[in-house]
Amino acid sequence: MKPKELNYKDLDYRCSEAAFPFRNTGELGPFEGIIGQERASRAMKFGLKMKMRGYNIYMSGPTGTGKTSFAKQIVNEMAASMKIPDDWCYIYNFTQPNQPMAINLPAGMGKGFQSDMDAFVKVIKQEIVNAFDNDQYEKEKAEIMEEYESKKNELLDKLSEDAESHGFKVNTGSSGIYFLPIVEGKTISEEEFENLDDTIKDQINEKTNILQQETLDIIRKLKNNEKETRQKVSEWENRIALLALGVQMNDLKEKYKKFDVILKFLDNVQQDILDNLDDFQEEESSEEQPQFIIPFMQKEETPVYKYKVNVLVDNSGLKGAPVIVDFNPTYPNLIGKIEYENEFGSVSTDYTKIKPGLFHLANGGYLILQARDVLGNPQAYEAINRVLKTKKINIENMKDQAGVVAVPALKPQPIPVDIKVIMVGNTSIYQLLYEYEEDFRKLFKVKVDFDEEMERSEENILKLASFISGFCRKEETLHFDRSGVASVVEYASWLVEDQKKLTTRFNDIVEILCEACTWAQDDRAKHVKAKHVRQAVKEKAARCDRVDKKILEMLEDGTIMIDTAGEQVGQINGLTVMDMGDYSFGKPSRITASTYIGESGIVNVEREVDLSGTSHSKGVLILSGYIGQKYAQDFPLSLTASLCFEQLYGGVDGDSASSAELYAILSSLAEVPIKQYIAVTGSVNQKGEIQPVGGVSYKIEGFFELCRHRGLDGRHGVIIPHQNIRNLVLNDEVVEAVRKKLFHIYPVANIDEGIQILTGFEAGSRNPDGSYKKDTINFLVNNKLEKYAKTVMGTPRRRK
Repeated sequence: MKPKELNYKDLDYRCSEAAFPFRNTGELGPFEGIIGQERASRAMKFGLKMKMRGYNIYMSGPTGTGKTSFAKQIVNEMAASMKIPDDWCYIYNFTQPNQPMAINLPAGMGKGFQSDMDAFVKVIKQEIVNAFDNDQYEKEKAEIMEEYESKKNELLDKLSEDAESHGFKVNTGSSGIYFLPIVEGKTISEEEFENLDDTIKDQINEKTNILQQETLDIIRKLKNNEKETRQKVSEWENRIALLALGVQMNDLKEKYKKFDVILKFLDNVQQDILDNLDDFQEEESSEEQPQFIIPFMQKEETPVYKYKVNVLVDNSGLKGAPVIVDFNPTYPNLIGKIEYENEFGSVSTDYTKIKPGLFHLANGGYLILQARDVLGNPQAYEAINRVLKTKKINIENMKDQAGVVAVPALKPQPIPVDIKVIMVGNTSIYQLLYEYEEDFRKLFKVKVDFDEEMERSEENILKLASFISGFCRKEETLHFDRSGVASVVEYASWLVEDQKKLTTRFNDIVEILCEACTWAQDDRAKHVKAKHVRQAVKEKAARCDRVDKKILEMLEDGTIMIDTAGEQVGQINGLTVMDMGDYSFGKPSRITASTYIGESGIVNVEREVDLSGTSHSKGVLILSGYIGQKYAQDFPLSLTASLCFEQLYGGVDGDSASSAELYAILSSLAEVPIKQYIAVTGSVNQKGEIQPVGGVSYKIEGFFELCRHRGLDGRHGVIIPHQNIRNLVLNDEVVEAVRKKLFHIYPVANIDEGIQILTGFEAGSRNPDGSYKKDTINFLVNNKLEKYAKTVMGTPRRRK
């Protein structure tokens, strides 16, 4: 039976440019939106519409699929029709100075309130100075003081008269009021008093006691007079200050009459000004201080800083809800911070040094962050978690939490937050957070899952052409003609290794667009053509293929031993893919099998020396199941088979070589040689069915390149799983060789089909009596295994 072979038409994944409704992309408008992500788009729109708690969004998918760009576009569209959120300001808290008050005002009014208070302070300073610097104020104050002095003198005169009537003279000084006795018309000293007769001293002491009582009463009246005077002066100054404040304060209260918090704040400001009038009066005179005073010694202690407004968030420039995209979400960048000043070793701060974070700026809108950036910044995820759970932004400096430096405690009032966070990342980060962060499941309930491929439909091809048009317009470069677009479509299929799919990793497409434009400009072309795109692809590969060429050179000179002609028993060429990160390529690898009597089963040499990955080890173990099920139904399996990837000094993983390993074992058991000019890829299950593998195009091209260098003779080819036919996106050289029958691609569904191609022998099916057809591979294998079993069972036991 002749094996099935692919026709070169089966390998055709070229894009026909004939049906394109344009001559070049300059005739197309730029595409707005996301291409090939309908499921993700629906999920995104749903997540943005959900206003309930916890419906934040995680955008998952491969890098380069346009997640961030799509997020910005669709969020900006939605935000444009939303209400502009309020401004937020911090003002001084007169009741608890270390806890600044947060107030919200309609967008744009925060900046206006700040400007109004600055103007108020500036005007009031001058108005108060002017109010107290006039003759009327001085005249009224002089009258009050004259009245005070008059009452004071009257009381002192009365005290003096009473003292004289009792025989004393009154003396007043800085230390107080004291009395001197008068004896025989003159005052006496303390020494003279001691020399007086006791009777006279007793009389004087008795009068002194009476006079002290009267003096206490006079002193009390003096103090009351002084207190009343101070109160009159204060009341008079307050009336003058209120007159100075009146117009400005009334204007502010009228303007902000709808805001009770501001009205209360203005009342506190007015009272604070009245309580600190001396500071305002002295401030003007500070300009007359001597010039030799060192500037930093002139520390301003006036209370006007309390009246300032710290506009934390100014939304006056918005035309909808805010959309903030950030790539450095540190803790202070997210939450905000309190700045400090260090002057000569003294650390200070106040509410005007409170700075906003991303949550403040995005409040009422959307915050787009990269998951990797969030997890890469200490405390960032915890900050996001806390804000979304509490719905409040509580500013706490990290050094306050650490307690490293003693600084003045400032605890700004938390600001309520209404925000939707959109986190952009890959699938592994999503699974990590979902598995280990319980709150993540509650807070990010919407998953927007991006696919890395889309259908290669006419609609998507036209969208891709519009995307190319948008790129050319944005970069102001040459447009692509039909052939250039068709070649980009083919490259998009090559990236996903699927004839019926296109990649959605637009970053990779943009790279080729950029490079193709450069080659077209070098060629002085009017448009980017197919040859320029293919040149870009070829040149990009050439920049990264050093290892590929080096291995090919080693294959050519025999350093790495690979036969591409003749036949060998128990030896086969398996196909592998080497991934260098930015470049992948396929190369053949010799696999050998040795079989002999024993009970060890299949020995994986790579596993024995710790060079085998788990997938490869599993693939080898499956072979035992196939051989046992296929042949050992009537006798025990007494087999040892040693499998080895020759000249492999690194690790090996994946099960794509398991079918090749099985072919090598069958060849060794049947003692039938395998054609070395045919290489194999494909995994196998315990039923002998061939399963699809990845990188099939790389593998074919790698073996083809070696065969081409050695000379194609019309016998060379590869065996692949039949399911991988749609994954064949081969270069023109391979397709042309298949067309000329110089290279062959055989799709197979099971081991029997493959062994027949490799050996030229029929695989053989079971007869009704359970035996296999004579002179077939299965017949020869079965006989060998039966022989092994009989040999083992017939071996006499040795006596000890």
